[in-house]
Amino acid sequence: MKKLLLAGVTGLLILSCSKKENTAVESLPSETVAASEPAKADLSGEQIIGTLDCSGCHAVNERMIGPSYREIAEKYSDKDIELLASKIIEGGSGVWGSVPMAAHPQVSKEDAKKMVAYILSQKK
Repeated sequence: MKKLLLAGVTGLLILSCSKKENTAVESLPSETVAASEPAKADLSGEQIIGTLDCSGCHAVNERMIGPSYREIAEKYSDKDIELLASKIIEGGSGVWGSVPMAAHPQVSKEDAKKMVAYILSQKK
């Protein structure tokens, strides 16, 4: 019984550390998910970031596992929006150290560009 309880708690911990976007969507019927997708188009880049797992590695002003949004904004400009949007979707590594950034293939190119615009707006 103790082993079963321990396995359940461990499973919950693993699930709680997984991507936020998977928890709500997987439990909804497909009709509900399809109906909620157009509403995401109305979200700002900051709001889209809030729906994903970005805060586990990034913060606005503080380096964590990955660079802060301000560091990214200081390194890149508006001409890099396509490149950075692709990195959000496809993932990447090597630019900020050895820890790779996870891919987010569920993010549309349009939403990724909104996220990049928000991040670049953090420039001093």
